[in-house]
Amino acid sequence: MDSSSPVTTLLLALLSILLVMWFLKSKRPQYGRLPPAPPALPIVGNLFQMDIKAPHKSLIKLSKQYGPVFTLWFGGTPVVVLCGFETLKEGLIERGYDFSGRYLLPILKKISDGYGIAFSNGERWKQLRRFSLSTLKNFGLGKRSIEERIQEEAQCLVTAIRNKQELPFNPDFLLRCTVSNIICSIVFGERFEYEDERFLTLMERTDGISNALSKPGVQMYNNFPKIMDFLPGSHHKILQNMADLKTFVNQMIQSHRESLQKDFPRDYIDSFLIKMDEEKHKPDSEFIDENLLMSVINLFLAGTESTSTTLQWAIQILVKFPDIQEKIYQEICEVIGSYRRPGIEDRAKMPYTDAVIHEVQRYIDLVPMNIPHMATKDVEFRGYLIPKGTFVITVLSSALKATSQWETPDSFNPNHFLDENGCFKQSESFMAFSAGKRMCLGASLARMELFLFLTTLLQNFVFNSITDHKDIDISPATSGILVKPHVYKFCAISR
Repeated sequence: MDSSSPVTTLLLALLSILLVMWFLKSKRPQYGRLPPAPPALPIVGNLFQMDIKAPHKSLIKLSKQYGPVFTLWFGGTPVVVLCGFETLKEGLIERGYDFSGRYLLPILKKISDGYGIAFSNGERWKQLRRFSLSTLKNFGLGKRSIEERIQEEAQCLVTAIRNKQELPFNPDFLLRCTVSNIICSIVFGERFEYEDERFLTLMERTDGISNALSKPGVQMYNNFPKIMDFLPGSHHKILQNMADLKTFVNQMIQSHRESLQKDFPRDYIDSFLIKMDEEKHKPDSEFIDENLLMSVINLFLAGTESTSTTLQWAIQILVKFPDIQEKIYQEICEVIGSYRRPGIEDRAKMPYTDAVIHEVQRYIDLVPMNIPHMATKDVEFRGYLIPKGTFVITVLSSALKATSQWETPDSFNPNHFLDENGCFKQSESFMAFSAGKRMCLGASLARMELFLFLTTLLQNFVFNSITDHKDIDISPATSGILVKPHVYKFCAISR
């Protein structure tokens, strides 16, 4: 008898057990009356029906066959997918509380363990969000003080670009530094010079995290975390970058502790430390070290990556379409002129510029599958029963690129946000910041930054490509949690 037979028999037995366990798990009654699902394979579920380079496109394609509410299996875990503007509106806004939970994918759990604003649930999330909104407003969010910080930082960016002496450069790094300094001033109470060694390391770590989140390796980790822990890939890099970022933030927190004056809070960290002291006798207080660390990291990463990546996309698109770039400049000349700094009050008088910025956000579809949601209770939704704790994907891309909502959804077209008189018009299906209970905490800050930074740049420079502008590829380079553009070098010609 072949000596390998016992080993083969054992492997077949283990495989059989796994198949039976998967089958039984997929048929358990606790999964409720789930929406329809495409056929799934044992162990891997619907993995092979997903394009790992653009998973949101696979979801939209499946919705055409299985309807706007359907189920996928990630291994033995059911995932309910909401597609289409009307479905998203009902799920995120009209039934916002029902789907306001945050499902922790394995990579998110590994990073945060459920602490912080972005990845917490229940009472922890409610307290941290309420505190953070209040604190951000106290430090100028939505007020003139934050506008002045953005205006000053915009001038630093202009100086840094002038120093390039009209030579080709990739604007990504400078844009990340500029945008990051705004959130740094709110969270850490200081801005950094672009050449500061600590700041350079910080930018390198955030870039590493952002790039890794857009790669297939992280998606594979979320499907098979126990296996992927032993395999090389981008998931290991993201964990190392996150560890380094935590070390930096902890050092900043310790420095704040040593210099804290309770009557004069300087920033978000000071305010959190004061709140921690006020609640130190409450055994169930959510104002603890772990939530401070992760909340600061959440604010820093979200406040840096989303806006800087959008600006990077915007410059690339405007180089691709020089006529649109020139039309914005003409509006700047008419409303602002060549010397006065752009102000947020100018936006209402610049409908074309506002339309272009909104169209950039719609077209790039920065977070196409949104951050993972979760059912907070057993939810009756459109005739289905979605059990409490179910992972829910809200496909924002299906609203931002819906043929029923936009004239030319797959083309860059500022007229999507202009009426017949050339006035700016808003659209309900514009969900670039998500919607409902979990809408982006810093949406108002991002809107202000995008307008002030972009108008300041175009007031001072014409951006040109070193190759024919028609050859600029404005399709995504990678599509994961974030959608990243291709890398190009541009020349900034002083006006």
